[in-house]
Amino acid sequence: MPAKGLGRGFDSLIPTQVLDESFDPTINQDEQVSELRKISLSEITPDPNQPRRHFDEEALAELTASIKEHGVLQPIVVTPVADGYQVVAGERRFRASKAAGLTKIPAIVRTLSNQHKLELALIENIQRRDLNPLETATAYLKLHQQFSLTYEEIGKRVGGKAISTISNALRLLQLPDAAKEALVTGTISEGHARQILALDKTTAQLELLRLITVEGWSVRKAEQYVVGYKQGEQAKPARVAARAKTQTETPHTKALAKRLSADVKVKNTAKGGQLVIRFKDDSDFERIADMLLQ
Repeated sequence: MPAKGLGRGFDSLIPTQVLDESFDPTINQDEQVSELRKISLSEITPDPNQPRRHFDEEALAELTASIKEHGVLQPIVVTPVADGYQVVAGERRFRASKAAGLTKIPAIVRTLSNQHKLELALIENIQRRDLNPLETATAYLKLHQQFSLTYEEIGKRVGGKAISTISNALRLLQLPDAAKEALVTGTISEGHARQILALDKTTAQLELLRLITVEGWSVRKAEQYVVGYKQGEQAKPARVAARAKTQTETPHTKALAKRLSADVKVKNTAKGGQLVIRFKDDSDFERIADMLLQ
């Protein structure tokens, strides 16, 4: 007896970092029009109108090996036809599953009419502009995985967004759970999130998240930390180097400030930085300039 709706079965088949139901803006509609089943591969046929006729053999072999080891983590989408089911999205997974020797595959069953309605619902949700960043990213991911839309096609359908906008949004789904929560609650911004993602180690990402939230760091200061971290990976403990990169006051600026009797700070950026000397008025500026030119 097929299970009605997606429910927890769907969640158990898809890792949360791939498609997290809690951020899916159309999950309620989806449960009403979809069924998750394990279907015999012999009952499924590819779409004869599939525009993609060539599949990279090396990539297909890698997917086959992954399926042999881990199984199919992402269900394909099929629609009922007279003699069984036809693939709507996920033909690579379908082919690789056959090559891996599987007899059944997890599949989301939808009529073409419901598939079209759900696609429209996703697009309408995105265009409402009241989704949080992770809900928007999940909607993009769903359009890509379950509706076989390229990033370019998604961009066109949601109001002419650039491919880079779509891909940058999708990267947010790679954030550690704590950072996802901070982003959803507004504790950090998307700019902060992108800096966290610029670090490749989870421990480093969580440390930067802590510094942003506890010390109230701006996006620029987080960027300085990332630059320092990456520079320090080769020379000294990255965390120490990263901290040093965010400092606006150094022994050199203190000495210069004492000599000039002025406030002196350094502003580090991704490429170099700026030395900032503050002056009170025009006469103070001339005084400082004269001292520097001596």
